[in-house]
Amino acid sequence: MNPWLLWMAYAVPLLCALLFHLHRRRRREAAAVEVLTQSLETGLTEPPSLHPVFDPGICCGAAACVSACPEQALGIVNGKAQLVNPSVCIGHGACAAACPVEAIKLVFGTERRGMEIPYVKPNFETNVPGIFIAGELGGMGLVRKAAEQGKQAIDSIARNRGSGEELDVVIVGAGPAGLSASLAAMEKKLRFVTLEQEDSLGGTVYHYPRNKIVMTQPVVLPLVGKTRLGEISKESLLAFWQDIVERFGIRISFGQRVEKVTALGNGFVVKTGRAEFRCRNILMAVGRRGTPRKLDVPGEELSKVVYRLVDPEQYRDKHVLVIGGGDSAIEAAIAIAAEPETTVTLSYRGDVFGRLKQKNRERIAAAEESGRITVLLESKVSRIETECVHLESAGAVLQLRNDAVIVCAGGILPTPMLKEIGIRVETKFGTE
Repeated sequence: MNPWLLWMAYAVPLLCALLFHLHRRRRREAAAVEVLTQSLETGLTEPPSLHPVFDPGICCGAAACVSACPEQALGIVNGKAQLVNPSVCIGHGACAAACPVEAIKLVFGTERRGMEIPYVKPNFETNVPGIFIAGELGGMGLVRKAAEQGKQAIDSIARNRGSGEELDVVIVGAGPAGLSASLAAMEKKLRFVTLEQEDSLGGTVYHYPRNKIVMTQPVVLPLVGKTRLGEISKESLLAFWQDIVERFGIRISFGQRVEKVTALGNGFVVKTGRAEFRCRNILMAVGRRGTPRKLDVPGEELSKVVYRLVDPEQYRDKHVLVIGGGDSAIEAAIAIAAEPETTVTLSYRGDVFGRLKQKNRERIAAAEESGRITVLLESKVSRIETECVHLESAGAVLQLRNDAVIVCAGGILPTPMLKEIGIRVETKFGTE
């Protein structure tokens, strides 16, 4: 065969494959740049927790990290990997594990916005002997890792049991870390109590929007064994936890918000609004959502005022006021407005919506334009009454008919209480 023809037979397919690869890579880069531009325009440039940073001098642009990220937070820009959609990054670290050249490290906070993280040792004990932290409060919000930390913390606590009538440990929080810790405490036959400030289990997961898909990996739970959950809805995950609670008889004391912790001898006294508990150790397994931020206005104690949206259907045919300017408030207002015969007003103290996902920005604009939602910017609630609410807006006081108020104003972390106990809280500015 003619050598020239033989060369062409090999070269043409290779050239076509190369051109196809370059074309696809350019398209992916263009898409990544578009996502990055949207993040910059909407101000969503700060990741919420643990996140990757990239060493451009090492990154080879192989895009293995991009493929490994199920949230599609990463992209290739100018031939290098980059966090193009920071607000959706949840810090599971799959990108770092996938990187073939170890160009990624996981850090807390950024140069512009620090993140307060309590100091914990490898065994999850803080600088205060006997007080341990596991899960989201320590910066790890993933279901699998939080559950593993809860179990590992109990392994350490079991070496320092209480004496007399004091409990071995008080577990604060009934999310993945707290429930796993409770199972571990039962397995090791510890004397313990599990406290939860809410009226339901699940911790931060309980506050996710309805039908939200939760990404998790196999985890080994004490007494239960290895569980394979994978992609699972919020409702299914909560049902899974509820089944475990009932199957193993985990006793959870709901509605018990910890108000004060006092050192006493070799242990502590944990005081809630309803009881006191004497214990040798404390495991703080609460989320970073913290205690809901309140309005501090007359009438806020009415039963129609809540701080999360559980089921939009319960507001059908009602007049609802949603308060807040973040994604959770926007999503709550839109979900309720989709219910028949519902009147929805969204009140926000700012003059513009700042840190919103682009999709939510477009959705609220469309809902306002269609008349499904009334948006009141630069407004604040001054009084809540049984059948109405009073708002201050543009120098005037408005009185709106009202059946329900949903406050989406974020939460207050227990940082002051941690510091009062003596726990060292470090502010991370893009450090490990």
